[in-house]
Amino acid sequence: MRLLFAGTPEAALPSLRTLLDSDHEVVGVLTRADAPAGRGRRLAPSPVKALALDAGVPVLTPATLRDEAVQQQLRELAPDAAPVVAYGNLVPRAALDIPRHGWVNLHFSLLPAWRGAAPAQRAVLAGQQETGMSVFRLEEGLDTGDVITTASTSIGAFETSGELLDRMAQDGAALLLEALDALAAGTATFAPQDHAAATHAPKLSPAEARVDWTRSADEVSAHVRGMSPQPGAWTLLDGARTKILGVEAVQPASLDALGAALAPGEIGTTKRQLLVGTGTETVAISTLAPAGRKAMRAADWARGAGLAPGARFEDEQDGEQA
Repeated sequence: MRLLFAGTPEAALPSLRTLLDSDHEVVGVLTRADAPAGRGRRLAPSPVKALALDAGVPVLTPATLRDEAVQQQLRELAPDAAPVVAYGNLVPRAALDIPRHGWVNLHFSLLPAWRGAAPAQRAVLAGQQETGMSVFRLEEGLDTGDVITTASTSIGAFETSGELLDRMAQDGAALLLEALDALAAGTATFAPQDHAAATHAPKLSPAEARVDWTRSADEVSAHVRGMSPQPGAWTLLDGARTKILGVEAVQPASLDALGAALAPGEIGTTKRQLLVGTGTETVAISTLAPAGRKAMRAADWARGAGLAPGARFEDEQDGEQA
Protein backbone atom coordinates (compact mmCIF):
# COMPACT_ATOMS: atom_id res chain seq x y z
CA MET A 1 0.00 0.00 0.00
CA ARG A 2 0.94 3.63 -0.45
CA LEU A 3 1.35 5.11 3.04
CA LEU A 4 1.26 8.67 4.34
CA PHE A 5 3.00 8.53 7.73
CA ALA A 6 2.09 11.09 10.40
CA GLY A 7 4.26 11.45 13.50
CA THR A 8 6.58 13.81 15.32
CA PRO A 9 8.62 12.66 18.38
CA GLU A 10 11.22 9.97 19.05
CA ALA A 11 8.45 7.50 19.94
CA ALA A 12 7.34 7.52 16.30
CA LEU A 13 10.74 6.61 14.85
CA PRO A 14 10.59 2.80 15.29
CA SER A 15 7.29 2.71 13.41
CA LEU A 16 8.56 4.88 10.56
CA ARG A 17 11.73 2.78 10.26
CA THR A 18 9.66 -0.41 10.21
CA LEU A 19 7.36 0.91 7.48
CA LEU A 20 10.28 2.17 5.39
CA ASP A 21 11.73 -1.36 5.52
CA SER A 22 8.40 -3.06 4.76
CA ASP A 23 6.74 -4.05 1.49
CA HIS A 24 4.58 -0.93 1.73
CA GLU A 25 5.65 2.37 0.15
CA VAL A 26 5.92 5.48 2.34
CA VAL A 27 5.01 8.21 -0.16
CA GLY A 28 5.02 11.12 2.27
CA VAL A 29 5.46 12.15 5.89
CA LEU A 30 3.40 14.61 7.94
CA THR A 31 5.04 16.08 11.02
CA ARG A 32 5.08 19.21 13.15
CA ALA A 33 7.00 22.26 12.00
CA ASP A 34 10.57 22.90 13.12
CA ALA A 35 10.68 24.09 16.73
CA PRO A 36 13.22 25.81 19.01
CA ALA A 37 15.50 23.29 20.75
CA GLY A 38 18.58 23.23 22.94
CA ARG A 39 20.17 26.04 24.90
CA GLY A 40 20.47 28.24 21.84
CA ARG A 41 16.75 27.73 21.06
CA ARG A 42 17.56 27.33 17.38
CA LEU A 43 14.93 25.86 15.10
CA ALA A 44 15.37 22.10 14.71
CA PRO A 45 13.41 19.51 12.74
CA SER A 46 11.29 16.95 14.53
CA PRO A 47 12.89 13.49 14.89
CA VAL A 48 10.44 12.16 12.30
CA LYS A 49 11.30 14.89 9.79
CA ALA A 50 15.02 14.23 10.18
CA LEU A 51 14.57 10.51 9.51
CA ALA A 52 12.24 11.09 6.56
CA LEU A 53 14.66 13.50 4.89
CA ASP A 54 17.50 11.02 5.34
CA ALA A 55 15.31 8.40 3.66
CA GLY A 56 14.44 10.72 0.78
CA VAL A 57 10.72 10.85 1.62
CA PRO A 58 8.76 14.06 0.94
CA VAL A 59 7.90 15.90 4.17
CA LEU A 60 4.93 18.18 4.89
CA THR A 61 4.83 20.40 8.00
CA PRO A 62 1.50 22.25 7.82
CA ALA A 63 0.28 24.17 10.84
CA THR A 64 -3.19 22.77 10.22
CA LEU A 65 -4.81 20.10 8.06
CA ARG A 66 -7.94 22.21 7.66
CA ASP A 67 -6.33 24.17 4.83
CA GLU A 68 -7.80 23.09 1.48
CA ALA A 69 -4.41 23.54 -0.21
CA VAL A 70 -2.84 21.13 2.27
CA GLN A 71 -5.63 18.62 1.73
CA GLN A 72 -5.01 18.83 -2.02
CA GLN A 73 -1.33 18.02 -1.40
CA LEU A 74 -2.43 14.91 0.50
CA ARG A 75 -4.76 13.87 -2.32
CA GLU A 76 -1.93 14.22 -4.83
CA LEU A 77 0.12 11.73 -2.80
CA ALA A 78 -2.77 9.25 -3.31
CA PRO A 79 -2.24 7.32 -0.05
CA ASP A 80 -4.08 4.06 0.57
CA ALA A 81 -3.69 4.48 4.33
CA ALA A 82 -2.23 7.01 6.78
CA PRO A 83 -0.51 5.40 9.80
CA VAL A 84 -0.23 7.78 12.77
CA VAL A 85 2.10 7.70 15.79
CA ALA A 86 2.04 10.73 18.12
CA TYR A 87 1.52 13.26 15.32
CA GLY A 88 0.23 16.08 17.52
CA ASN A 89 -2.20 17.75 15.09
CA LEU A 90 -5.95 17.31 14.71
CA VAL A 91 -7.13 15.53 11.56
CA PRO A 92 -10.41 17.04 10.30
CA ARG A 93 -13.16 15.07 8.58
CA ALA A 94 -12.14 16.20 5.08
CA ALA A 95 -8.60 14.89 5.61
CA LEU A 96 -9.77 11.67 7.27
CA ASP A 97 -11.61 10.75 4.07
CA ILE A 98 -8.59 11.06 1.77
CA PRO A 99 -6.91 7.62 2.22
CA ARG A 100 -9.22 4.82 1.09
CA HIS A 101 -8.36 2.77 4.21
CA GLY A 102 -8.42 5.82 6.49
CA TRP A 103 -5.95 6.90 9.17
CA VAL A 104 -4.65 4.13 11.43
CA ASN A 105 -3.32 5.24 14.82
CA LEU A 106 -0.86 3.42 17.12
CA HIS A 107 -1.83 4.43 20.67
CA PHE A 108 0.11 3.48 23.79
CA SER A 109 -2.72 2.08 25.92
CA LEU A 110 -5.35 -0.64 25.78
CA LEU A 111 -8.27 1.44 24.57
CA PRO A 112 -10.68 2.67 25.82
CA ALA A 113 -8.28 3.16 28.75
CA TRP A 114 -6.18 6.34 28.74
CA ARG A 115 -7.41 8.27 25.75
CA GLY A 116 -5.31 11.37 25.25
CA ALA A 117 -1.78 12.75 25.09
CA ALA A 118 -0.08 10.88 27.95
CA PRO A 119 -1.36 7.28 28.07
CA ALA A 120 1.87 5.57 29.19
CA GLN A 121 2.50 8.22 31.83
CA ARG A 122 -1.03 8.01 33.24
CA ALA A 123 -0.90 4.21 33.44
CA VAL A 124 2.28 4.40 35.54
CA LEU A 125 0.89 7.23 37.69
CA ALA A 126 -2.17 5.09 38.42
CA GLY A 127 0.05 2.34 39.79
CA GLN A 128 -0.92 -0.15 37.06
CA GLN A 129 1.17 -3.27 36.62
CA GLU A 130 0.01 -3.83 33.04
CA THR A 131 -0.85 -1.69 30.04
CA GLY A 132 -0.52 -2.14 26.29
CA MET A 133 -0.87 -0.77 22.78
CA SER A 134 -3.83 -0.40 20.43
CA VAL A 135 -4.04 0.19 16.70
CA PHE A 136 -7.34 1.82 15.80
CA ARG A 137 -9.01 3.68 12.96
CA LEU A 138 -8.85 7.41 13.55
CA GLU A 139 -12.10 9.39 13.63
CA GLU A 140 -13.03 12.89 14.76
CA GLY A 141 -13.44 11.93 18.44
CA LEU A 142 -10.37 11.75 20.72
CA ASP A 143 -9.05 8.16 20.40
CA THR A 144 -12.60 6.83 20.01
CA GLY A 145 -12.31 4.83 16.77
CA ASP A 146 -12.77 1.09 16.21
CA VAL A 147 -9.82 -1.04 17.32
CA ILE A 148 -8.03 -3.27 14.82
CA THR A 149 -5.55 -5.00 17.12
CA THR A 150 -4.00 -4.76 20.61
CA ALA A 151 -1.05 -6.13 22.58
CA SER A 152 -0.53 -6.14 26.35
CA THR A 153 2.69 -5.48 28.22
CA SER A 154 3.68 -5.47 31.88
CA ILE A 155 4.98 -2.40 33.71
CA GLY A 156 8.15 -3.04 35.70
CA ALA A 157 8.15 -2.34 39.41
CA PHE A 158 10.72 0.46 39.00
CA GLU A 159 10.13 1.31 35.33
CA THR A 160 9.62 4.97 34.48
CA SER A 161 7.06 6.11 31.95
CA GLY A 162 9.91 7.15 29.65
CA GLU A 163 11.39 3.66 29.75
CA LEU A 164 7.96 2.12 29.22
CA LEU A 165 7.23 4.38 26.26
CA ASP A 166 10.59 3.59 24.65
CA ARG A 167 9.85 -0.12 24.95
CA MET A 168 6.30 0.17 23.65
CA ALA A 169 7.46 2.31 20.74
CA GLN A 170 9.69 -0.56 19.63
CA ASP A 171 7.05 -3.25 20.15
CA GLY A 172 4.27 -1.10 18.72
CA ALA A 173 6.02 -0.75 15.36
CA ALA A 174 5.43 -4.44 14.63
CA LEU A 175 1.82 -4.15 15.81
CA LEU A 176 1.20 -1.22 13.46
CA LEU A 177 2.70 -3.12 10.53
CA GLU A 178 0.53 -6.13 11.39
CA ALA A 179 -2.59 -3.94 11.22
CA LEU A 180 -1.56 -2.38 7.91
CA ASP A 181 -0.81 -5.80 6.42
CA ALA A 182 -4.30 -6.92 7.46
CA LEU A 183 -5.84 -3.83 5.84
CA ALA A 184 -3.97 -4.54 2.63
CA ALA A 185 -5.06 -8.19 2.66
CA GLY A 186 -8.67 -7.33 3.48
CA THR A 187 -8.57 -9.39 6.69
CA ALA A 188 -8.65 -6.55 9.24
CA THR A 189 -11.47 -6.57 11.79
CA PHE A 190 -12.80 -3.53 13.64
CA ALA A 191 -14.02 -3.76 17.25
CA PRO A 192 -16.05 -0.83 18.63
CA GLN A 193 -14.79 0.61 21.93
CA ASP A 194 -16.83 0.59 25.12
CA HIS A 195 -17.09 4.36 25.52
CA ALA A 196 -18.61 4.06 28.99
CA ALA A 197 -15.37 2.44 30.22
CA ALA A 198 -13.10 5.18 28.85
CA THR A 199 -10.49 6.90 31.00
CA HIS A 200 -8.55 9.98 29.95
CA ALA A 201 -4.86 10.85 29.82
CA PRO A 202 -4.31 14.61 29.59
CA LYS A 203 -0.81 16.02 29.19
CA LEU A 204 1.20 16.17 32.42
CA SER A 205 1.82 19.58 33.99
CA PRO A 206 4.70 20.76 36.21
CA ALA A 207 2.18 21.82 38.86
CA GLU A 208 0.84 18.28 39.31
CA ALA A 209 4.38 16.85 39.28
CA ARG A 210 5.08 17.96 42.86
CA VAL A 211 5.71 15.07 45.25
CA ASP A 212 3.47 14.64 48.28
CA TRP A 213 5.65 12.68 50.70
CA THR A 214 2.68 12.04 53.03
CA ARG A 215 1.20 9.62 50.50
CA SER A 216 2.00 5.90 50.64
CA ALA A 217 5.33 4.55 49.40
CA ASP A 218 3.59 2.86 46.47
CA GLU A 219 1.88 6.12 45.48
CA VAL A 220 5.10 8.12 45.76
CA SER A 221 6.93 5.53 43.66
CA ALA A 222 4.22 5.59 40.98
CA HIS A 223 4.23 9.39 40.98
CA VAL A 224 8.00 9.63 40.52
CA ARG A 225 8.07 6.99 37.78
CA GLY A 226 5.05 8.36 35.95
CA MET A 227 6.48 11.88 35.83
CA SER A 228 9.93 10.76 34.61
CA PRO A 229 11.59 12.03 32.52
CA GLN A 230 9.17 14.89 31.73
CA PRO A 231 8.07 17.06 33.40
CA GLY A 232 9.92 15.35 36.26
CA ALA A 233 8.53 14.90 39.76
CA TRP A 234 9.84 17.66 41.99
CA THR A 235 10.16 18.64 45.60
CA LEU A 236 11.82 21.42 47.62
CA LEU A 237 15.04 21.26 49.60
CA ASP A 238 15.93 24.46 51.45
CA GLY A 239 13.52 26.31 49.15
CA ALA A 240 15.11 25.08 45.88
CA ARG A 241 13.49 22.64 43.48
CA THR A 242 14.99 19.18 43.18
CA LYS A 243 13.70 16.78 40.54
CA ILE A 244 13.18 13.19 41.65
CA LEU A 245 13.56 11.05 38.52
CA GLY A 246 13.72 7.44 39.63
CA VAL A 247 13.28 4.97 42.48
CA GLU A 248 14.85 1.62 43.24
CA ALA A 249 14.50 -1.28 45.66
CA VAL A 250 15.35 -0.47 49.27
CA GLN A 251 18.28 -2.63 50.31
CA PRO A 252 17.81 -4.36 53.70
CA ALA A 253 21.31 -3.24 54.65
CA SER A 254 20.24 0.38 54.09
CA LEU A 255 17.33 0.03 56.50
CA ASP A 256 19.61 -1.60 59.04
CA ALA A 257 22.10 1.24 58.71
CA LEU A 258 19.34 3.80 59.07
CA GLY A 259 18.28 2.42 62.42
CA ALA A 260 15.02 4.39 62.68
CA ALA A 261 11.92 5.13 60.64
CA LEU A 262 11.89 8.33 58.59
CA ALA A 263 9.09 10.89 58.75
CA PRO A 264 7.43 11.91 55.47
CA GLY A 265 10.01 13.80 53.39
CA GLU A 266 12.84 13.16 55.85
CA ILE A 267 16.09 12.18 54.15
CA GLY A 268 18.30 9.31 55.25
CA THR A 269 21.63 8.46 53.64
CA THR A 270 23.77 5.35 53.60
CA LYS A 271 26.91 4.52 51.64
CA ARG A 272 24.86 3.15 48.78
CA GLN A 273 21.41 4.70 48.90
CA LEU A 274 19.38 7.86 49.44
CA LEU A 275 16.24 7.06 51.42
CA VAL A 276 13.18 9.23 52.01
CA GLY A 277 10.25 8.73 54.36
CA THR A 278 6.67 8.60 53.11
CA GLY A 279 3.28 8.12 54.72
CA THR A 280 4.05 4.39 54.97
CA GLU A 281 7.39 2.73 54.19
CA THR A 282 10.69 4.28 53.17
CA VAL A 283 11.48 4.70 49.46
CA ALA A 284 14.92 4.67 47.84
CA ILE A 285 15.65 7.38 45.27
CA SER A 286 17.86 6.19 42.41
CA THR A 287 18.19 9.36 40.32
CA LEU A 288 17.63 13.06 40.93
CA ALA A 289 18.52 16.43 39.47
CA PRO A 290 19.43 19.16 41.98
CA ALA A 291 18.35 22.71 41.14
CA GLY A 292 20.26 23.92 38.08
CA ARG A 293 22.15 20.66 37.59
CA LYS A 294 21.91 17.53 35.45
CA ALA A 295 20.49 14.21 36.60
CA MET A 296 22.81 12.09 38.73
CA ARG A 297 22.84 9.06 40.98
CA ALA A 298 21.05 10.07 44.16
CA ALA A 299 23.56 8.36 46.44
CA ASP A 300 26.44 10.22 44.73
CA TRP A 301 24.63 13.53 45.21
CA ALA A 302 23.96 12.79 48.87
CA ARG A 303 27.64 12.13 49.61
CA GLY A 304 28.60 15.62 48.44
CA ALA A 305 25.52 17.57 49.49
CA GLY A 306 26.50 18.19 53.09
CA LEU A 307 23.01 17.37 54.36
CA ALA A 308 22.33 18.38 57.95
CA PRO A 309 20.89 15.80 60.37
CA GLY A 310 17.10 15.73 59.97
CA ALA A 311 17.20 17.29 56.48
CA ARG A 312 13.97 16.79 54.61
CA PHE A 313 12.25 17.38 51.33
CA GLU A 314 9.23 19.58 51.85
CA ASP A 315 5.87 17.89 51.35
CA GLU A 316 2.93 19.25 49.41
CA GLN A 317 1.82 21.63 52.16
CA ASP A 318 5.21 23.25 52.80
CA GLY A 319 7.26 25.93 51.12
CA GLU A 320 6.40 27.72 47.90
CA GLN A 321 3.27 26.89 45.98
CA ALA A 322 3.41 25.47 42.44
